[in-house]
Amino acid sequence: MPLSNLSRFASPAISLCRRSPSYQKPSHLSFSLAAAAMDCDASCSLILCGKSTAEAETAARLKSSNALNLPDNIETSVFLQSEMENQLRDESFNVLLFMNSLSTARFGWFLVWSPRLSSTHDVVSHNFCELPIGSACVADVQFKGRGRTKNVWESPRGCLMYSFTLQMEDGRVVPLIQYVVSLAVTEAVKDVCDRNGLPYIDVKIKWPNDLYLNGLKVGGILCTSTYRSKKFHVSAGVGLNVDNEQPTTCLNAVLKDMSAISSPLRREEILAAFFNKFEKLFDLFIDQGFKSLEELYYRTWLHSGQRVIVQEKNGDQIVENVVTIQGLTSSGYLLATGDDNQMYELHPDGNSFDFFKGLVRRKL
Repeated sequence: MPLSNLSRFASPAISLCRRSPSYQKPSHLSFSLAAAAMDCDASCSLILCGKSTAEAETAARLKSSNALNLPDNIETSVFLQSEMENQLRDESFNVLLFMNSLSTARFGWFLVWSPRLSSTHDVVSHNFCELPIGSACVADVQFKGRGRTKNVWESPRGCLMYSFTLQMEDGRVVPLIQYVVSLAVTEAVKDVCDRNGLPYIDVKIKWPNDLYLNGLKVGGILCTSTYRSKKFHVSAGVGLNVDNEQPTTCLNAVLKDMSAISSPLRREEILAAFFNKFEKLFDLFIDQGFKSLEELYYRTWLHSGQRVIVQEKNGDQIVENVVTIQGLTSSGYLLATGDDNQMYELHPDGNSFDFFKGLVRRKL
């Protein structure tokens, strides 16, 4: 996929409504007051958390320097996790559970958490150079999520919404990172189910960046990149509906239908499992290319052998052509064969509501 200075190659996260240096004295602003302040769209609070002493020192430095901010002049308050430990609500993201479930070498070690946030993606992309590579941002509620074709989304409680940072050097494979992220999400859900003795939940990938369960959308991926100092700075975002049954379905609703076990999936465990899986898949992807992941990816996506109608303009007329999806091209687009046995690369035109009619054919 072609790259620009700011490249978007993924879709909206799942959402339900469109639309230490020196010791820091603990803040006297209570959690309840901070949460109340965030009821206004113009104010957000960021809580900085770290897995080790190094990340804790980074958190203290970022707070003392007032280095983190959000676009659109959104007022931002920054707290350390230690300042908030006795003021958290039961439904708040459990940082300790997440960190204890994390077994990575770098991804997820520095975490920015917010009870209510405009967009996790804005946090990591707008502050990319201030945050350690592999940093993540997670929110309980997101009121200005970003999506494909500039859609804006609101995501309520029960959704796992997060973004994280990574760097890449080869621009030719940057567009493929969304597939690695998608695959890591599906593998993470399987892993958490296995470890908790729960029935297998078969989350599937809808190309290029949606996650489906039982024919309904439960998640989505958004990746953006900028090029700086001979490296691509990639911000990857994920939304996954874990525990909100409206307006379609969620992981725990499907789990409840499958089993009488009353131990629902938790956002913290899924997020930790995601980074545990992603780090391994990402290293394999960088070392050996996407070919090393293709077999697993094709077992997880919805499209092998799928026949789709591609609409194309021929003068003033719309011509429909039927093609069969075979896989992915080296650049990350769909590889398909026509009824004439000609091989085609399918590109999204970005305009069609029915995505698989909004495709453009190019002969190979």
